[in-house]
Amino acid sequence: MDPRVFNLPRYLSVLPLFQEMNVAELERLAEGCSLRRLARGEMVFRCGEPCEAFHVTVTGQVKLFALSPSGQEKVIELVGPGSSFAEALMFTGKPYFINAQALTDTLLLTVGKHAVIDEIERDGRFALRMLAGISRRLHGLVHDVEAYALHTGMQRVIGYLLRDQQAEDCVSGDVITVSLPVSKAALPPSSVALGSRVRGLNRS
Repeated sequence: MDPRVFNLPRYLSVLPLFQEMNVAELERLAEGCSLRRLARGEMVFRCGEPCEAFHVTVTGQVKLFALSPSGQEKVIELVGPGSSFAEALMFTGKPYFINAQALTDTLLLTVGKHAVIDEIERDGRFALRMLAGISRRLHGLVHDVEAYALHTGMQRVIGYLLRDQQAEDCVSGDVITVSLPVSKAALPPSSVALGSRVRGLNRS
């Protein structure tokens, strides 16, 4: 995908946060956006840096993670195409408290804080839509924590691999073949705790 011919307003229109915006609103918002290509391993942001925007993964995958005082990495979430991150933090006026890194070659859309605030001031309904989107994201993270606390490692592996499968795909009796989109080490603990019990899972 070539960023030079990327239709920003059209792409914004299909994101859950912006689906109800009209053409003029989308065009104004697009003026406050930028596209950035990241190579595998490149940082999106680091803990402590100012948070003046939120981000949407257009293609590729981004890893959100924290570092313990001893330097041990703890993966929080993997953010795939069409998903956003750092929306809530953007409004706090505080710096990033986690790190974000491209797991693969990634095209990232950055939505500037000022562009979002300008639209909120024009129409309060825009703020309600953003709150709804943030709430859905929080609900998903809570569900992940519950899964981590209540399910076995094998159940978490299966849940992660089947997360994009439709329910009707799983009741026909057909064999479904899935593969890990990332290395085992990159999976967040809320999705999987891989150990000696889990074998034969290979990255495609």
